[in-house]
Amino acid sequence: MAWLALIAAGCCEVVMVSFMKLSEGFKRIVPTAVCFVAGALSFYLLSVALLEIPVSTGYGIWTGIGSAGAVLMGMIFFRETKDVKRIAFILCIVGSIIGLKIVS
Repeated sequence: MAWLALIAAGCCEVVMVSFMKLSEGFKRIVPTAVCFVAGALSFYLLSVALLEIPVSTGYGIWTGIGSAGAVLMGMIFFRETKDVKRIAFILCIVGSIIGLKIVS
């Protein structure tokens, strides 16, 4: 169950940063509200996951999901570049996440 909470926390982090972009500097109410709710939920789920998962592993995976997810959201929805180097480095992050899961 802790691993599901950790994955959900990472996904909430991706939602948070995506809606932060859509809030236009916290000037739009609905995206701002979604950003804050997703951020709070992300931190809560991370805290639940860290009850069973070591902090070094949990935090690393949480930030990895958030980082890779934010880059993917930027490429898909915000028309950011989709060059081979970016994709290769996303795969490095994903590989690191898998590695942390395997060794924990």
